[in-house]
Amino acid sequence: MWSPKIAVIVAAMCCGMATVRASTYKPARPPAVPLTVRTPYLNSWLQCEPECLLPDNWPRHWTTQILGWQGLVAVDGKVFNWMGKASQNTVVNQLSLEYTSTKSIFVFDVDGKVNLTVTFLSPVFADDLSRQSQQFSYISAKAKSADGGTHDVRLYMDVSGEWASGDLSQKITWAHDKTNQLDYHTFQRTEQVEYGENGEIAAWGRWYFTTGSDSGLSWQIGSDQVVRNQFATNQTLANTVDDTFRAVQDNWPVFGFSHDLGDVGNGDVERLFTLGLIQDNVIHFAGINKTLDAVPGLWQSYFNHDDRHAIDAFYDDYQYAAAHSNELDKTIQQDSVKAGGQDYAAITTLTVRQSFGALQFGGTPSKPYIFLKEISSNSDIQTVDVIFPAYPIVLYLNATLARYLLDPLFENQESGAYPNKWAEHDLGTFPVAKGYPSGNDEPMPLEECGNMVIMTLAYAERTGDTSYLKKHYPILSQWAEFLVEDSLIPSNQLSTDDFAGTLANQTNLAIKGIIGLKAMSRIANLTSNSDNWGAIADEYLEHWKVLAINNDTDLPHTTLSYGDKNSHGLLYNIYADKLLDLNFVDQSIFDMQSNFYQSIALKYAVPLDTRHTWTKSDWMMFAAAVAGPDTKALLINKLATWVSDTTTNRAMTDLYDAETGGYPQNGPTFVARPVVGGTFALLALPS
Repeated sequence: MWSPKIAVIVAAMCCGMATVRASTYKPARPPAVPLTVRTPYLNSWLQCEPECLLPDNWPRHWTTQILGWQGLVAVDGKVFNWMGKASQNTVVNQLSLEYTSTKSIFVFDVDGKVNLTVTFLSPVFADDLSRQSQQFSYISAKAKSADGGTHDVRLYMDVSGEWASGDLSQKITWAHDKTNQLDYHTFQRTEQVEYGENGEIAAWGRWYFTTGSDSGLSWQIGSDQVVRNQFATNQTLANTVDDTFRAVQDNWPVFGFSHDLGDVGNGDVERLFTLGLIQDNVIHFAGINKTLDAVPGLWQSYFNHDDRHAIDAFYDDYQYAAAHSNELDKTIQQDSVKAGGQDYAAITTLTVRQSFGALQFGGTPSKPYIFLKEISSNSDIQTVDVIFPAYPIVLYLNATLARYLLDPLFENQESGAYPNKWAEHDLGTFPVAKGYPSGNDEPMPLEECGNMVIMTLAYAERTGDTSYLKKHYPILSQWAEFLVEDSLIPSNQLSTDDFAGTLANQTNLAIKGIIGLKAMSRIANLTSNSDNWGAIADEYLEHWKVLAINNDTDLPHTTLSYGDKNSHGLLYNIYADKLLDLNFVDQSIFDMQSNFYQSIALKYAVPLDTRHTWTKSDWMMFAAAVAGPDTKALLINKLATWVSDTTTNRAMTDLYDAETGGYPQNGPTFVARPVVGGTFALLALPS
């Protein structure tokens, strides 16, 4: 059973007495806490080492680059540090951290006098392209008396130029200005490199840090020591701009705001900040015209190509965003508990922002696109076998979004630019989606053909959009022909688990292709085409059951590869049969695997296969979704336990050692990847 974990850290010892800093966690202590996580470039985290303490720690980009972000608060003239590591002031006592699907909520005790609640809200608008198109997050800070008295409270926050460049030697420029309701700082690299990155951080675009223009507001732009010391000494800022533009690391320019909250009593006094990035063009894409063309940020169509309009609208939308997020949080929590208990809710609610944080929304309202970044593994764009494990959260929240993910892949390949007869692996390196005119993408032919057919049918079934199947039928049938050639006896090739290397006759890969053929049979029927695929799929399945199953054991199970009776693996690809409601794979196969998994489970997971003790959290939830009740509960409990216990300290990894809970020894370190959307596998199944 789940219960909040209490972490206690002895912060100081004096005269034999301990000063204790304690924080509770709800629903669990995560590996890292999402702060502002909405797109690949607005993607900041608090690393938990092992505790998730915001005071005296720097927020970081998913790469671990420090993102200078300092929070201070003055109570009755005494200054305390509630975020960041630059301050020499006393650190507040963090009482609690709670995460939901859209929020990370910290509560701090300030000198026993005031409770400060800071909420990092990164809303997810799966049903609203206009709102989802903005690369901004909210930060709400609320103060109220903790002792029944009235206290003078001043609140401070700044961000540094580190947000604008992964190359700290780059020069930046900045300005302070106002709209009718906002004060804002804006800063950007002097040398804008459109579609460029340094250390995975965008080399183009304009950053905005905003807050409301209330009467107690002061502000300042200058070096970190000057601005922060100004607040620490005077509890207000100077309303001045240091106009010496310089490199990010040259006297570290910071952009600060301070709010005088006045006399704070028993009622909450709230101030709101927003932080985000505006880019005119977001992706360079070779689509149906075969030429690399600019894809505008989708925000432009909704906000008249006007930065000030966009930042005003986002700030002004806070009440709606907060209410919408509360409803979404409630829905996901309730649906998750119903499907898999509180342990399952602790998993799904941690993965929502991470999943959407890899997506960039571009195009126009009449032709929207969603481009996905394969964060941390190799930064590919539109990787088919990364979209596939992330697909459950998309189907659960709004299946229409699936089309906007698939469209770039169809357009690039239907242009004739891709020469191979199988489906393309990806479209290049984010944010440049140029495709592979030479056909030299990472070769996963069977994997990607199966994925594309399955995902396209899943989209059409959930939305009723059979015209999409008709439109793409020629290339879908081309990929299905490849499945006929290679599914039953897969050649030596990579699967999505490419870190494990190539292997011939992969049992799990074969069943994906065979299910793909059965899915193509349904596509043919839905589009009034002749069905040449269903009978082949039926025949292949019968052969596969002979080749794939080891019956010479007390607990029969499928092997990793045909004939290797000393092997086994997670047969997660049978999930697609249930997702599409095909009723194709024998229920006895599902039951057999479910029973077997209990016999091979390690401390934190069932291993992916016998080549390592490594596992994948997304595939484990695919397996849980189609397992029997006891095995489903076992797999969910092991992953939930891992979330609380793991020694990994970055944005949730999907690849870890099933025995130690750490990153795989001598293996890749995956972090912040959107594949964690696969944890919604239970919720994506048809009701």
